[in-house]
Amino acid sequence: MPGVRLIDEFSSKVLKTALEIVDAAHNRGVVARILGAVATYLHCCNDTQALTFIKNAGRLTTGKVFTDVDLIAYSKQRKQLVNLMRELNFDENKIINALFGYKRLLFFKDQVKVDIFFDKLEFSHDVFFGSEPGKGRLEIDYPTISLTDLMLEKLQIHQINKKDIIDIIAVLIVHDVGDTTEKEVIDGKYIGSILSDDWGFWYDALENLKKVEYFVNKFREENLLSSDQSTKVLQNIEKIKIAIENTEKTKNWIKRSKIGTSKPWYREVEDLNV
Repeated sequence: MPGVRLIDEFSSKVLKTALEIVDAAHNRGVVARILGAVATYLHCCNDTQALTFIKNAGRLTTGKVFTDVDLIAYSKQRKQLVNLMRELNFDENKIINALFGYKRLLFFKDQVKVDIFFDKLEFSHDVFFGSEPGKGRLEIDYPTISLTDLMLEKLQIHQINKKDIIDIIAVLIVHDVGDTTEKEVIDGKYIGSILSDDWGFWYDALENLKKVEYFVNKFREENLLSSDQSTKVLQNIEKIKIAIENTEKTKNWIKRSKIGTSKPWYREVEDLNV
């Protein structure tokens, strides 16, 4: 696996586990895709400049780079996925799975936790993928979710942290933003369409893009990004912002925009106790 030498031993095991599950699912006709930090890494691991930035910015130098495996699948295939995890000798959190199994499952093996979501991510804001094979967004890419959905996953975070900002920058170093569904391009038009119906998501996404811009300039001053890299990232951010701005807003968005930040516009996120 390209670039594995740059990450710690435990994270290498997490990465290997994620790929093994997705590949085994694929061989059985089950659709599952990798989310989060592991997905970011897989989209950037063949680019030396991006990996150098990630390492120098502090993402890969200390501690565990990946703490667990995050996957998403279709609820229509929940039973097949549970059977697959049992076949692969994963232990399950029976209490969590009994309470939340309709939308989320937890499994463990060799100290690696596997968190499987169904149909959508429900954190600060919702990111939808669909509920059945052939009718959703999971088939756009393999073995991860699409770059566009990965960007939405990061931008929906209300209290975004430095690691997520580094991930966004790394993705924008390697890839371009365009008005296209091409796999290796971030689809600004789709991002604009999603945010045009959700004022709260729109607000947090734009605030997060401002934070990313701040860190791009900071990293440039610290010589962690080259002039060309920082220019490309800032240009990509501007393309996303223009796509968001140029998308006509829905009645739902307009109605919620009148309330603004006077009422909570995001969901409080609590970790499951496992």
